[in-house]
Amino acid sequence: MFGIGPLELVVIGIVAVLVFGPDRLPEFARTAGRLLRQVRQMVTNAQNDLRNELGPEFADLDIQDLNPRNFVRKHLLEGTDDFDDKPLSTPDFSDTPQRLPAGQRAPFDPEST
Repeated sequence: MFGIGPLELVVIGIVAVLVFGPDRLPEFARTAGRLLRQVRQMVTNAQNDLRNELGPEFADLDIQDLNPRNFVRKHLLEGTDDFDDKPLSTPDFSDTPQRLPAGQRAPFDPEST
């Protein structure tokens, strides 16, 4: 939940009791709940308005698709299965020439020309 562990929730609760007091804490919790509900309603309305304004072509629009990372995964990596689970492969550089220390020259190999 929001990257907050149980210990952090306990600390937040203790600080809330100390700051607001045990008498005003329930009232503050109700106010915070109402505020959160209103924010969620505003976000839902904004999403619906965006879908309505964009037209029927974008009826299945998900706001998360607008995130560039999700856009790349959805549109460019469409054919790959379990892309996130696969480790990135390391390119094979075994056939590339190695760098020599400064001042040294590579021996001449007539077969390579």
